Amino acid sequence: MRCNVVAVGTELLLGQIVDTNSSYIGEQLAAVGIASHLQLKVGDNLDRVVEAFTIALKDADAIIVCGGLGPTHDDLTRDAIARMMGVELLHDVAVAAVIEEMFSRRGRRMSANNLRQAMVPVGARIIEQTRGTAPGLMCPVGDKMIYAVPGVPHEMQDMLSRAVLPDLLARSGEKAVISSRVLRTWGESESGLNERLDPIIEELEEVGNPTLAFLASGWEGIKVRLTAKADSQWEADELLSQWETKVRALVGDVVFGVDAENMESVVLGLLQERGWTLGVAESVTGGLVGGRLTSIPGSSAVFRGGVISYASDVKFDVLGVDRGPVVSEEAAVQMALGAQRVIGSDVAIALTGVAGPDEQDGRPAGTLCIGVALPDGTTFSTTNTLPGLRDQMRQYSVISALSFLRGILLNRPR
Repeated sequence: MRCNVVAVGTELLLGQIVDTNSSYIGEQLAAVGIASHLQLKVGDNLDRVVEAFTIALKDADAIIVCGGLGPTHDDLTRDAIARMMGVELLHDVAVAAVIEEMFSRRGRRMSANNLRQAMVPVGARIIEQTRGTAPGLMCPVGDKMIYAVPGVPHEMQDMLSRAVLPDLLARSGEKAVISSRVLRTWGESESGLNERLDPIIEELEEVGNPTLAFLASGWEGIKVRLTAKADSQWEADELLSQWETKVRALVGDVVFGVDAENMESVVLGLLQERGWTLGVAESVTGGLVGGRLTSIPGSSAVFRGGVISYASDVKFDVLGVDRGPVVSEEAAVQMALGAQRVIGSDVAIALTGVAGPDEQDGRPAGTLCIGVALPDGTTFSTTNTLPGLRDQMRQYSVISALSFLRGILLNRPR
Protein backbone atom coordinates (compact mmCIF):
# COMPACT_ATOMS: atom_id res chain seq x y z
CA MET A 1 0.00 0.00 0.00
CA ARG A 2 1.36 3.41 -1.04
CA CYS A 3 -0.23 6.70 -0.07
CA ASN A 4 1.12 10.07 -1.21
CA VAL A 5 0.34 13.50 0.24
CA VAL A 6 -0.80 16.78 -1.34
CA ALA A 7 -1.02 20.04 0.60
CA VAL A 8 -3.28 22.69 -0.97
CA GLY A 9 -2.92 26.43 -0.43
CA THR A 10 -1.12 29.33 -2.07
CA GLU A 11 -0.06 30.50 1.40
CA LEU A 12 2.16 27.40 1.62
CA LEU A 13 4.00 28.36 -1.56
CA LEU A 14 4.46 31.95 -0.39
CA GLY A 15 5.94 30.82 2.92
CA GLN A 16 3.18 32.52 4.90
CA ILE A 17 2.41 29.19 6.56
CA VAL A 18 4.92 26.39 7.08
CA ASP A 19 3.60 23.02 5.90
CA THR A 20 3.89 20.92 9.05
CA ASN A 21 0.83 18.87 8.10
CA SER A 22 2.58 16.90 5.36
CA SER A 23 5.46 15.92 7.64
CA TYR A 24 2.99 14.87 10.35
CA ILE A 25 0.98 12.77 7.88
CA GLY A 26 4.17 11.20 6.53
CA GLU A 27 5.25 10.28 10.04
CA GLN A 28 1.88 8.71 10.85
CA LEU A 29 1.85 6.72 7.60
CA ALA A 30 5.32 5.38 8.32
CA ALA A 31 4.31 4.45 11.85
CA VAL A 32 1.61 2.10 10.54
CA GLY A 33 3.75 0.67 7.74
CA ILE A 34 2.22 2.51 4.77
CA ALA A 35 4.73 3.77 2.21
CA SER A 36 4.66 7.39 1.04
CA HIS A 37 7.01 8.30 -1.80
CA LEU A 38 5.80 11.76 -2.82
CA GLN A 39 4.63 14.96 -1.12
CA LEU A 40 3.42 17.93 -3.15
CA LYS A 41 2.33 21.49 -2.42
CA VAL A 42 0.04 23.31 -4.84
CA GLY A 43 -1.57 26.74 -4.96
CA ASP A 44 -5.26 27.64 -5.16
CA ASN A 45 -5.81 27.13 -8.88
CA LEU A 46 -8.30 24.48 -9.97
CA ASP A 47 -6.37 23.18 -12.99
CA ARG A 48 -3.12 22.98 -11.05
CA VAL A 49 -4.81 21.29 -8.10
CA VAL A 50 -6.27 18.63 -10.41
CA GLU A 51 -2.85 18.18 -12.01
CA ALA A 52 -1.21 17.74 -8.59
CA PHE A 53 -3.81 15.16 -7.57
CA THR A 54 -3.26 13.27 -10.84
CA ILE A 55 0.52 13.20 -10.41
CA ALA A 56 0.35 12.13 -6.76
CA LEU A 57 -2.20 9.40 -7.46
CA LYS A 58 -0.45 7.99 -10.55
CA ASP A 59 1.91 5.63 -8.73
CA ALA A 60 -0.03 5.32 -5.47
CA ASP A 61 -3.06 3.47 -4.16
CA ALA A 62 -4.34 6.58 -2.39
CA ILE A 63 -3.55 10.20 -1.63
CA ILE A 64 -4.27 12.32 1.40
CA VAL A 65 -5.16 15.91 0.50
CA CYS A 66 -4.74 18.50 3.22
CA GLY A 67 -6.42 21.90 2.99
CA GLY A 68 -8.76 23.65 0.56
CA LEU A 69 -11.97 22.51 2.27
CA GLY A 70 -12.95 25.87 3.77
CA PRO A 71 -15.86 28.20 2.90
CA THR A 72 -14.14 30.74 0.64
CA HIS A 73 -13.94 31.01 -3.14
CA ASP A 74 -10.32 29.81 -3.23
CA ASP A 75 -11.06 26.56 -1.36
CA LEU A 76 -11.03 24.28 -4.39
CA THR A 77 -10.30 20.78 -3.10
CA ARG A 78 -13.94 19.64 -3.38
CA ASP A 79 -14.17 20.93 -6.97
CA ALA A 80 -10.91 19.25 -7.95
CA ILE A 81 -11.95 15.92 -6.46
CA ALA A 82 -15.33 16.07 -8.23
CA ARG A 83 -13.50 16.63 -11.52
CA MET A 84 -11.17 13.67 -10.77
CA MET A 85 -14.22 11.49 -10.04
CA GLY A 86 -16.18 12.81 -13.03
CA VAL A 87 -19.18 13.70 -10.86
CA GLU A 88 -21.06 16.77 -9.62
CA LEU A 89 -21.06 18.43 -6.24
CA LEU A 90 -24.35 18.16 -4.34
CA HIS A 91 -25.56 19.97 -1.22
CA ASP A 92 -25.56 17.55 1.75
CA VAL A 93 -28.40 18.50 4.11
CA ALA A 94 -26.96 16.58 7.06
CA VAL A 95 -23.55 18.25 6.77
CA ALA A 96 -25.21 21.68 6.46
CA ALA A 97 -27.21 21.02 9.62
CA VAL A 98 -24.04 20.20 11.57
CA ILE A 99 -22.37 23.42 10.37
CA GLU A 100 -25.40 25.53 11.29
CA GLU A 101 -25.63 23.90 14.71
CA MET A 102 -21.94 24.62 15.40
CA PHE A 103 -22.43 28.33 14.74
CA SER A 104 -25.61 28.39 16.79
CA ARG A 105 -23.93 26.67 19.74
CA ARG A 106 -21.14 29.25 19.69
CA GLY A 107 -23.59 32.14 19.49
CA ARG A 108 -22.14 33.36 16.21
CA ARG A 109 -23.83 34.49 13.00
CA MET A 110 -23.20 32.14 10.10
CA SER A 111 -22.46 33.71 6.73
CA ALA A 112 -24.00 31.94 3.76
CA ASN A 113 -20.66 30.96 2.23
CA ASN A 114 -20.10 28.47 5.09
CA LEU A 115 -22.56 26.17 3.34
CA ARG A 116 -19.96 25.68 0.58
CA GLN A 117 -18.51 23.19 3.04
CA ALA A 118 -21.68 21.10 2.69
CA MET A 119 -21.05 20.53 -1.04
CA VAL A 120 -20.01 16.90 -1.47
CA PRO A 121 -18.91 15.00 -4.61
CA VAL A 122 -21.47 12.39 -5.62
CA GLY A 123 -20.27 9.00 -4.36
CA ALA A 124 -18.01 10.40 -1.64
CA ARG A 125 -18.24 9.41 2.00
CA ILE A 126 -18.20 12.02 4.73
CA ILE A 127 -15.69 12.11 7.58
CA GLU A 128 -17.78 13.82 10.22
CA GLN A 129 -16.43 17.09 11.56
CA THR A 130 -16.00 17.10 15.34
CA ARG A 131 -13.60 20.04 15.82
CA GLY A 132 -14.29 22.43 12.96
CA THR A 133 -16.96 23.21 10.40
CA ALA A 134 -15.46 21.43 7.37
CA PRO A 135 -16.09 17.70 7.01
CA GLY A 136 -13.47 15.40 5.54
CA LEU A 137 -14.07 13.30 2.45
CA MET A 138 -13.33 9.74 1.29
CA CYS A 139 -13.57 9.73 -2.49
CA PRO A 140 -13.10 6.69 -4.76
CA VAL A 141 -11.36 7.34 -8.08
CA GLY A 142 -11.54 4.04 -9.92
CA ASP A 143 -9.87 1.51 -7.65
CA LYS A 144 -7.95 4.24 -5.84
CA MET A 145 -8.92 6.63 -3.06
CA ILE A 146 -8.59 10.33 -2.31
CA TYR A 147 -8.88 11.31 1.33
CA ALA A 148 -9.45 15.03 1.94
CA VAL A 149 -8.94 16.55 5.38
CA PRO A 150 -8.91 20.18 6.63
CA GLY A 151 -5.70 22.17 6.80
CA VAL A 152 -6.18 23.19 10.45
CA PRO A 153 -3.67 20.88 12.19
CA HIS A 154 -5.80 19.65 15.09
CA GLU A 155 -8.75 18.98 12.76
CA MET A 156 -6.49 17.12 10.32
CA GLN A 157 -4.89 15.04 13.06
CA ASP A 158 -8.29 14.04 14.47
CA MET A 159 -9.63 12.87 11.10
CA LEU A 160 -6.39 11.13 10.18
CA SER A 161 -6.38 8.96 13.30
CA ARG A 162 -10.15 8.52 13.52
CA ALA A 163 -10.96 7.69 9.91
CA VAL A 164 -8.20 7.88 7.31
CA LEU A 165 -5.57 5.55 8.78
CA PRO A 166 -8.09 2.85 9.78
CA ASP A 167 -9.58 2.91 6.27
CA LEU A 168 -6.14 2.73 4.64
CA LEU A 169 -5.16 -0.23 6.81
CA ALA A 170 -8.43 -2.01 6.02
CA ARG A 171 -7.87 -1.48 2.28
CA SER A 172 -4.29 -2.72 2.52
CA GLY A 173 -5.50 -6.05 3.90
CA GLU A 174 -2.84 -5.75 6.58
CA LYS A 175 -3.64 -8.19 9.37
CA ALA A 176 -0.54 -7.57 11.43
CA VAL A 177 -0.33 -5.10 14.27
CA ILE A 178 2.10 -2.23 13.74
CA SER A 179 3.11 -0.43 16.90
CA SER A 180 5.69 2.23 17.78
CA ARG A 181 7.50 3.29 20.91
CA VAL A 182 9.26 6.64 21.11
CA LEU A 183 12.22 7.10 23.44
CA ARG A 184 12.81 10.80 24.15
CA THR A 185 16.39 11.90 24.68
CA TRP A 186 18.33 15.04 25.56
CA GLY A 187 22.01 15.69 26.07
CA GLU A 188 23.41 14.10 22.91
CA SER A 189 23.49 15.33 19.31
CA GLU A 190 21.63 13.38 16.64
CA SER A 191 24.92 12.32 15.04
CA GLY A 192 26.35 11.36 18.43
CA LEU A 193 23.24 9.37 19.27
CA ASN A 194 23.43 7.65 15.89
CA GLU A 195 27.07 6.73 16.53
CA ARG A 196 26.33 5.32 19.97
CA LEU A 197 23.50 3.22 18.54
CA ASP A 198 25.46 1.93 15.52
CA PRO A 199 25.68 -1.65 16.88
CA ILE A 200 21.90 -1.81 17.29
CA ILE A 201 21.26 -0.19 13.91
CA GLU A 202 23.48 -2.80 12.22
CA GLU A 203 21.69 -5.59 14.06
CA LEU A 204 18.27 -4.25 13.09
CA GLU A 205 19.29 -3.99 9.44
CA GLU A 206 19.88 -7.74 9.53
CA VAL A 207 16.68 -8.75 11.35
CA GLY A 208 14.45 -6.11 9.71
CA ASN A 209 11.92 -5.90 12.54
CA PRO A 210 11.56 -3.61 14.40
CA THR A 211 12.89 -0.54 12.62
CA LEU A 212 14.62 2.43 14.24
CA ALA A 213 14.44 6.08 13.22
CA PHE A 214 15.62 9.41 14.62
CA LEU A 215 13.57 12.59 14.78
CA ALA A 216 15.18 15.83 15.94
CA SER A 217 12.37 17.79 17.59
CA GLY A 218 13.84 21.01 18.94
CA TRP A 219 12.94 21.61 22.56
CA GLU A 220 11.13 18.27 22.65
CA GLY A 221 14.54 16.60 22.39
CA ILE A 222 15.70 13.98 19.91
CA LYS A 223 13.27 11.10 19.51
CA VAL A 224 14.31 7.52 18.84
CA ARG A 225 11.33 5.69 17.38
CA LEU A 226 11.11 1.90 17.36
CA THR A 227 8.37 0.47 15.12
CA ALA A 228 7.49 -3.23 15.27
CA LYS A 229 5.18 -5.44 13.24
CA ALA A 230 3.67 -8.55 14.82
CA ASP A 231 0.60 -10.80 14.77
CA SER A 232 -0.79 -9.31 17.98
CA GLN A 233 -0.41 -6.23 20.13
CA TRP A 234 1.10 -8.33 22.90
CA GLU A 235 3.80 -9.65 20.56
CA ALA A 236 4.51 -6.16 19.23
CA ASP A 237 4.85 -4.79 22.77
CA GLU A 238 7.20 -7.63 23.72
CA LEU A 239 9.38 -6.97 20.68
CA LEU A 240 9.48 -3.25 21.41
CA SER A 241 10.37 -3.86 25.07
CA GLN A 242 13.20 -6.18 24.05
CA TRP A 243 14.77 -3.59 21.77
CA GLU A 244 14.06 -0.69 24.11
CA THR A 245 16.17 -2.50 26.69
CA LYS A 246 19.01 -2.77 24.17
CA VAL A 247 18.78 0.92 23.27
CA ARG A 248 18.75 1.97 26.91
CA ALA A 249 21.82 -0.19 27.59
CA LEU A 250 23.77 2.02 25.17
CA VAL A 251 22.21 5.46 25.73
CA GLY A 252 20.13 5.11 28.89
CA ASP A 253 21.74 8.15 30.47
CA VAL A 254 20.12 10.47 27.92
CA VAL A 255 16.65 8.87 27.73
CA PHE A 256 14.29 10.95 29.85
CA GLY A 257 10.84 9.79 28.71
CA VAL A 258 8.75 7.49 26.58
CA ASP A 259 5.99 8.24 24.05
CA ALA A 260 3.88 11.19 25.25
CA GLU A 261 6.16 12.12 28.15
CA ASN A 262 8.16 15.32 27.83
CA MET A 263 10.84 16.88 30.01
CA GLU A 264 8.42 19.11 31.90
CA SER A 265 6.01 16.27 32.71
CA VAL A 266 8.90 14.10 33.90
CA VAL A 267 10.32 16.84 36.15
CA LEU A 268 6.88 17.61 37.60
CA GLY A 269 6.42 13.89 38.30
CA LEU A 270 9.75 13.63 40.12
CA LEU A 271 8.89 16.64 42.26
CA GLN A 272 5.41 15.35 43.03
CA GLU A 273 6.84 12.02 44.17
CA ARG A 274 8.81 13.94 46.79
CA GLY A 275 5.94 16.23 47.73
CA TRP A 276 7.99 19.28 46.66
CA THR A 277 6.71 22.45 45.02
CA LEU A 278 8.55 24.38 42.32
CA GLY A 279 9.19 28.04 41.60
CA VAL A 280 10.99 29.54 38.61
CA ALA A 281 13.01 32.70 37.99
CA GLU A 282 13.45 33.42 34.29
CA SER A 283 15.52 36.03 32.54
CA VAL A 284 16.71 34.79 29.14
CA THR A 285 13.59 32.66 28.55
CA GLY A 286 11.10 35.37 29.50
CA GLY A 287 8.39 32.99 30.79
CA LEU A 288 8.88 30.03 28.45
CA VAL A 289 9.67 27.62 31.29
CA GLY A 290 6.52 28.56 33.19
CA GLY A 291 4.50 28.25 30.01
CA ARG A 292 5.77 24.75 29.33
CA LEU A 293 5.17 23.64 32.90
CA THR A 294 1.61 24.96 33.04
CA SER A 295 0.78 23.19 29.76
CA ILE A 296 0.85 19.93 31.73
CA PRO A 297 -2.55 18.98 33.25
CA GLY A 298 -2.32 18.88 37.03
CA SER A 299 0.85 21.00 37.15
CA SER A 300 -0.74 23.24 39.81
CA ALA A 301 -0.09 20.50 42.35
CA VAL A 302 3.63 21.24 42.00
CA PHE A 303 4.25 24.52 40.19
CA ARG A 304 3.61 27.60 42.35
CA GLY A 305 4.65 30.29 39.89
CA GLY A 306 7.53 32.27 38.55
CA VAL A 307 9.27 35.62 38.40
CA ILE A 308 10.17 36.93 34.94
CA SER A 309 13.19 38.95 36.00
CA TYR A 310 14.15 40.16 32.56
CA ALA A 311 15.47 43.55 33.64
CA SER A 312 18.55 43.54 35.85
CA ASP A 313 16.80 45.80 38.40
CA VAL A 314 14.15 43.10 38.94
CA LYS A 315 16.90 40.60 39.69
CA PHE A 316 18.44 43.01 42.18
CA ASP A 317 15.32 44.45 43.82
CA VAL A 318 12.90 41.50 43.75
CA LEU A 319 15.15 38.44 43.85
CA GLY A 320 18.01 39.90 45.91
CA VAL A 321 20.77 39.27 43.37
CA ASP A 322 23.99 41.15 44.13
CA ARG A 323 24.49 44.16 41.87
CA GLY A 324 26.95 43.43 39.10
CA PRO A 325 27.07 41.09 36.08
CA VAL A 326 23.89 39.06 35.82
CA VAL A 327 25.03 36.36 33.38
CA SER A 328 26.89 34.06 35.72
CA GLU A 329 26.33 30.93 37.77
CA GLU A 330 26.52 33.02 40.94
CA ALA A 331 23.67 35.23 39.70
CA ALA A 332 21.64 32.18 38.65
CA VAL A 333 21.97 30.64 42.11
CA GLN A 334 20.96 33.92 43.78
CA MET A 335 17.98 34.15 41.43
CA ALA A 336 16.92 30.62 42.42
CA LEU A 337 17.23 31.42 46.13
CA GLY A 338 15.26 34.62 45.58
CA ALA A 339 12.50 32.78 43.73
CA GLN A 340 12.39 30.16 46.47
CA ARG A 341 11.87 32.93 49.04
CA VAL A 342 9.46 35.14 47.05
CA ILE A 343 7.30 32.34 45.67
CA GLY A 344 7.45 30.13 48.76
CA SER A 345 8.40 26.99 46.88
CA ASP A 346 10.43 24.02 48.11
CA VAL A 347 12.59 23.98 44.97
CA ALA A 348 13.46 26.78 42.57
CA ILE A 349 15.23 26.89 39.24
CA ALA A 350 16.62 30.00 37.59
CA LEU A 351 17.83 30.80 34.09
CA THR A 352 19.96 33.72 32.99
CA GLY A 353 21.95 34.04 29.80
CA VAL A 354 22.54 35.67 26.45
CA ALA A 355 20.09 34.93 23.64
CA GLY A 356 21.89 37.26 21.25
CA PRO A 357 22.67 38.51 18.80
CA ASP A 358 25.08 40.60 20.92
CA GLU A 359 27.18 39.48 23.86
CA GLN A 360 26.42 40.56 27.44
CA ASP A 361 28.65 40.82 30.50
CA GLY A 362 31.46 39.60 28.29
CA ARG A 363 29.57 36.34 27.60
CA PRO A 364 28.82 35.30 24.00
CA ALA A 365 25.37 34.68 22.55
CA GLY A 366 24.24 31.17 23.43
CA THR A 367 25.45 31.30 27.03
CA LEU A 368 22.99 29.83 29.54
CA CYS A 369 23.58 29.85 33.29
CA ILE A 370 21.27 27.70 35.44
CA GLY A 371 20.84 27.77 39.19
CA VAL A 372 18.85 25.36 41.37
CA ALA A 373 17.94 25.66 45.07
CA LEU A 374 16.69 22.65 47.07
CA PRO A 375 14.67 22.59 50.32
CA ASP A 376 17.72 21.81 52.49
CA GLY A 377 19.56 24.91 51.28
CA THR A 378 21.77 23.03 48.84
CA THR A 379 22.35 24.83 45.56
CA PHE A 380 23.63 23.73 42.16
CA SER A 381 24.68 25.59 39.06
CA THR A 382 26.00 24.98 35.57
CA THR A 383 26.75 26.86 32.37
CA ASN A 384 25.79 25.65 28.90
CA THR A 385 26.72 26.98 25.47
CA LEU A 386 23.72 26.47 23.21
CA PRO A 387 23.51 26.68 19.41
CA GLY A 388 21.08 28.50 17.19
CA LEU A 389 19.67 31.94 16.71
CA ARG A 390 17.76 33.82 19.40
CA ASP A 391 14.46 31.89 19.44
CA GLN A 392 16.11 28.50 19.10
CA MET A 393 18.59 29.26 21.88
CA ARG A 394 15.75 30.31 24.21
CA GLN A 395 13.82 27.11 23.45
CA TYR A 396 16.88 24.93 24.02
CA SER A 397 17.39 26.79 27.31
CA VAL A 398 14.04 25.49 28.59
CA ILE A 399 14.75 21.80 28.06
CA SER A 400 18.41 22.20 29.13
CA ALA A 401 17.41 23.76 32.45
CA LEU A 402 14.69 21.22 33.17
CA SER A 403 17.09 18.42 32.23
CA PHE A 404 19.62 19.80 34.72
CA LEU A 405 16.97 19.80 37.45
CA ARG A 406 15.93 16.26 36.48
CA GLY A 407 19.51 15.02 36.89
CA ILE A 408 19.73 16.60 40.35
CA LEU A 409 16.44 15.03 41.45
CA LEU A 410 17.42 11.58 40.17
CA ASN A 411 20.61 11.70 42.20
CA ARG A 412 19.04 12.92 45.45
CA PRO A 413 17.53 10.52 47.99
CA ARG A 414 13.79 10.80 48.35
